[in-house]
Amino acid sequence: MGRRLVGELLRIHRGRRGLTQKEAGELLLVSEGCLGSYERAERIPPIQFLKDADNGLDARGALVACIEMMEEEKYAPTFVNWVRLERHARVISAYENMLIPGLLQSRDHAQALYEARRPAFTEEEIEGHVTARLERQSVLTRNPPPYVGYVIEESVLERHLGGAEVLKGQLLHILECIRTMRQHLTVQVMPTKRHTHAGLNGPMQLMGTEEGRNLVYVEAHGGDKLIHKPEQVTDLFEIFGILRAQALNPWESEELIKQKAGEL
Repeated sequence: MGRRLVGELLRIHRGRRGLTQKEAGELLLVSEGCLGSYERAERIPPIQFLKDADNGLDARGALVACIEMMEEEKYAPTFVNWVRLERHARVISAYENMLIPGLLQSRDHAQALYEARRPAFTEEEIEGHVTARLERQSVLTRNPPPYVGYVIEESVLERHLGGAEVLKGQLLHILECIRTMRQHLTVQVMPTKRHTHAGLNGPMQLMGTEEGRNLVYVEAHGGDKLIHKPEQVTDLFEIFGILRAQALNPWESEELIKQKAGEL
């Protein structure tokens, strides 16, 4: 298991520096317990931690070289390449009819989402998934940032996943994201009262890569799929464009989200 290798490397390089777990934790800005859990392979270390530890423990690239291995433990095989491309994408878009987009999820909302999963995850697995999801969100604050556009069904903003307080916190989190990233983040709401629209075949995630390719990722019970054939991708980008035209505009959407948060 990859995390066992990482744990052993952390222990070896910490030992080379003559540091206790407490001392190394202070150096790397994590608790002694957290570092211990990484060394015992109980938790998967975040990417930034591996970079910091490689530098702080003078691992000379050994820990950085494990980043891809850790990604393969964090994400499903069909999704790991999408996550890697996402970090450098020029454009990230999605239509969501069941969930808040992952890049906009609050910690509490992500926690409630994984706790609701059936068959159930263990506490360790939940913590790993939540950490991985929040780690992905750094793409929104990179420099230069991608252009991000979402269309979200109104019903998603009303689902009390985790309870009313969690939902309110999630809606306020979306509003804060809009406020601080207005220049490159657009959120639109598809009203439930729309009698029909172009997204009735289901959710999809779209991306424009730094090399200029367009890709689409589709999740379904029968299996997830990365679509890259130009004719299929072109059709789905066209459908997403129609969806944006059918949804509330960004200002109307922001007011609706404020209204829903105020009602909780």
